[in-house]
Amino acid sequence: MENAWAKFTGNVHLHRTVVLVILVAILYLARGMMNTILLTFIFTYLIVHWVHLIQRWLPKLPTALIVVVTYLLLIWGIYYVVTDYMPMLINEIVKMVNSLIKFYQSDDMKWLMKYVNRYVSISTIIGQAKHGMTFAVNTLTRIGTLTIAFVMSLILSFFYTVELKQMNEFSHQFLDTKYLNWFFGDIYYFGKTFVNTFGVVLEAQFFIAICNTALTMICLSFMKMPQIFALGLMVFILSLIPVAGVIISLIPLSLVGYQVGGLRDVIYILIMIMVIHALEAYVLNPKFMSSRTELPIFYTFVVLLVAEHLWGTWGLIVGVPIFTFLLDIFGVKPVQKKHQLRPTKVEE
Repeated sequence: MENAWAKFTGNVHLHRTVVLVILVAILYLARGMMNTILLTFIFTYLIVHWVHLIQRWLPKLPTALIVVVTYLLLIWGIYYVVTDYMPMLINEIVKMVNSLIKFYQSDDMKWLMKYVNRYVSISTIIGQAKHGMTFAVNTLTRIGTLTIAFVMSLILSFFYTVELKQMNEFSHQFLDTKYLNWFFGDIYYFGKTFVNTFGVVLEAQFFIAICNTALTMICLSFMKMPQIFALGLMVFILSLIPVAGVIISLIPLSLVGYQVGGLRDVIYILIMIMVIHALEAYVLNPKFMSSRTELPIFYTFVVLLVAEHLWGTWGLIVGVPIFTFLLDIFGVKPVQKKHQLRPTKVEE
């Protein structure tokens, strides 16, 4: 028995495969918390790299001070958006709904409503209304769940980064355990590899967001929209969500366009979003992803399509990192490491 265990722990490829299967199983069982897990990972990754960037210029500045100031500014920004822009957005939605109600109640539309009532039964209208209410309730539930996950992720990432040095020192102690050092060493190996691949993809998405924001602000300036800087900031933040972010930005942009120029500007914005979305999905996303990950554009594009089909919007974020991660651990194409791994007793 001891001989078999020694052979198992001595076979690096075998026990790394077992550890990988265990990690996949754990993530599958925790799929209900996936929003919190991924958001915490993203926030922690961004803040840690922000801290390293600041300390490169100001090496004597304490990590805790940088983290606290950063989160205070982030909370202030969220508060500013919620208190200033959310009421404006809600007001525009109410105005648009009232305009639609007045439009359909006008004398010019009475003949159309009579024509519709002749061919559409009351039961059909009630069924569609029930379906609409169900969709609205489900959407509100998802928004509430995502909001809770967002808040929890901010809290978890704050406690991780504010004690960054202590967290790293404590976590590295698992690599020196007497019995399971190979197990924690494999987790460290997989985690470090995925962090490297995710960082590459995040960098690519940052450049894509800059391109989307620049194109959107240029178009909005030609349309003489108000508050172009604020709208551009909103588009940039939403563009950090691959592909879907451009579509989400359509709602507030359409509301502002309707207020400024009516239905004509809404149509212009729809055309603009369609063009930018096509440019991101078919040109920018595959090109930037392929250049950063050194993957062929065809492979990158196929991975984005498959990942979006399997995991939805999150698939667009983690699809390429997971694919690149698998290429690395299978020995097909090693990832260019940004950080040196700490040597462990189980390295090959």
